Parts: sequence; C-alpha cells; structure tokens
Amino acid sequence: MRRGLVAGLLTALSLATAALVSAQSLDGPSAEALAAVLRTLQDPVARGQALAANPDAAAIDQNVKALTGSAELVDEFYVLAGLVFTDLVQGSGGDLTRMRQSLADGQRDPAGFAAFLSPPTLQYLHDLAGRIGDRKR
Repeated sequence: MRRGLVAGLLTALSLATAALVSAQSLDGPSAEALAAVLRTLQDPVARGQALAANPDAAAIDQNVKALTGSAELVDEFYVLAGLVFTDLVQGSGGDLTRMRQSLADGQRDPAGFAAFLSPPTLQYLHDLAGRIGDRKR
C-alpha cells in the first residue's frame, strides 16, 4: 500500500513542481511559490479551482480519490503531498533540475524516494497508508 501511495504522490508532485519553474533556490520568490503550492494542496476550495483549470491535475485527483476511498483521506493525502513537496524543495535547495531528477528517480524506485523523506513526513506516510489499508479491508 505504501508503494502505491508513494507512486501516487510522485505523480501529483510532478505537476506541483511546475509551479516552481523559476525557482532555483529558496529565495523570496521561491519561498512564496512553495507557500502558494502548499496553500493549494491543503485548501480544498483552492485545490478545486486548480483542478478545474488543469485536466492533468483533475485526472490525478480522480486517482487519489480512487486510492483513498474517502473525502477525509483525500484531504490527508494532500496534506502528505505538501509535506513531501516541502521535503523535496528543501532537500534540493529549490533547484528545479534536482527536484525533477528526484521525482524521476522516485518513479523508478518509490522505496528509495521514501527514504529521502524527513522522519515526520515518513511517519505521516506510514500512518496514512495504514488508514487507507484499513479502509480497503
């Protein structure tokens, strides 16, 4: 279950990375872009507006809904996506090339990508995967 959740996160984060196209370090604009992405991921209304504007994102959201099986877990998935995205941005120093490479590497090796996550993010991932698994039984 965790492998599928990580793979879903990597796909969603590939789209979120596009919001930081001009970010090469965590300067003021990069930090603002990160904050905007996090607000969009965590606010259902803002997320809905973003999904309506992007067919690729809407398709990913449908996959998230199918994976999680409940509105509450969908919201938790996007909280997790924000945590992972923050780890990704901080771990790469905001370098878009490194972020994209990490995502590409993660799609080939989700477990390796999960090892890159901070302990609190990894714990949230583990807990959410457990709740999703419990729901599917």
